[in-house]
Amino acid sequence: MAANAPTKLSATEAASQDNSVISKEVVGKLSDEINSMLIYASRNGININTDIINLVQNSSVDDIVNAHNLMSKNVSPATPKSINYTRALYTDDKKVTIFNKLPLVRNLIFLALFFLAGFVLTALSPEVNNDSLDLGVLSNKGMSLLINLGFLASVSGLGVAFYLLKSVSTSLRKGTLIPEDTVYYISLIVLGVIAGLILSEIISLYTSDPNGINLFNKSILALLGGFSSDAIFTVLQSLIEKIKALFAPSGTN
Repeated sequence: MAANAPTKLSATEAASQDNSVISKEVVGKLSDEINSMLIYASRNGININTDIINLVQNSSVDDIVNAHNLMSKNVSPATPKSINYTRALYTDDKKVTIFNKLPLVRNLIFLALFFLAGFVLTALSPEVNNDSLDLGVLSNKGMSLLINLGFLASVSGLGVAFYLLKSVSTSLRKGTLIPEDTVYYISLIVLGVIAGLILSEIISLYTSDPNGINLFNKSILALLGGFSSDAIFTVLQSLIEKIKALFAPSGTN
């Protein structure tokens, strides 16, 4: 009889009965992420594995997990976390600008403008010239040293800002931007300014021709230091590991 016909359980209810260890919240979260990845794939023209549809229509936990795994491979290198983080970009609210949707992009643009303003203001100072830059941190002093270091720091900041804006645009295009990148970018900015100052003020001290140290050379070194701060840190870390290996007892890890 129709009154005695069994009611069809939802995926979450059936999954909770199928395996009591898996909570309803976990299954619901998996289902939401599958839907987000399906929307992302359809929006970006990514071919969707048809096996996922059959798995989603079933009610077991195993099928939901398998569908989630297949869909994650389908949208790689994007992840459910990155897809949900950048979902705000596709909102239809015209009152919300791109700067409000992604504060990270807004902050990087403001930071680039800040370094650009610092570069222009310090470059206008008569204290910044070939002679004062040739003196470096060991021979220069007072306000002249401060302004020259500000000039090189601004150039380094422009280098790291250029690198980060390019990195963010690539991550947005690939759908791999995640909230944790904000902390990484902040540390990279500090490393970039330090690396630029190290390259321009320390390495240039050991060039064979002191007359070759000029505004152009130091600016290029500062820019390269900021742009490649991550690579410079890797190189320095590798050197430290090799030095440690020289003093490490033989046979030890």
